[in-house]
Amino acid sequence: MIKVLIADDQELIRESLRIVLDSKEEISVVGTAQDGQEVMQKIREITPDVILMDIRMPKMDGVQCTKIIKENEPDIKIIILTTFDDDEYVYNALKFGASGYMLKGVSMDELENAIKTVHSGRAMINPDIATKVIKLFSQMAQSENDETIQVDKNSVAELTKTEWKIIAEVGKGATNKEIADRLFLSDGTVRNYLSGILSKLELRDRTQLAIWAVQTNASKKLSED
Repeated sequence: MIKVLIADDQELIRESLRIVLDSKEEISVVGTAQDGQEVMQKIREITPDVILMDIRMPKMDGVQCTKIIKENEPDIKIIILTTFDDDEYVYNALKFGASGYMLKGVSMDELENAIKTVHSGRAMINPDIATKVIKLFSQMAQSENDETIQVDKNSVAELTKTEWKIIAEVGKGATNKEIADRLFLSDGTVRNYLSGILSKLELRDRTQLAIWAVQTNASKKLSED
């Protein structure tokens, strides 16, 4: 059973999500919170597996709350729930360790799938905004050189050409299936490659890899080799 905490400043949204998600066989809603401070209080009382986190909340927003939680409870997975125009928050929320970014208004089936996906250790970005998020990564990565993700140079030197191809695709926002189709590999092989890449580069998850791919201009490097 996946334990879920719902954080949103609107009671209607909190309760609607709670009722629907509690009806899912593999999900149990263990609490709700109306702001970031209440989230911090709740996780001291209960330890959720996944938090659905509204990005705009009073007292402490979803970005700051995500940063603090991931520093102290790194195993808790966080899915950011937001509207389409919250660009200023997206990059930092993902950089600080959020595993997913979903638009409010997605279907309950999509949200259930997102919860299961991040609980399994993978990242989940709503397909409707994946391209937008990757473009934002690029803009922010180029303007925040002092906050770039650092990777050991010796580890980078050990990357194979196939690994670089996969990294470049991740940087473009491609899904595992899209990568598999483009590189003529199976989905399982792509997953194995990604696991190896993350281990080799000592990166936390696919989101960090996507940011690093943009920062290092992986596609350009691949074309130069």
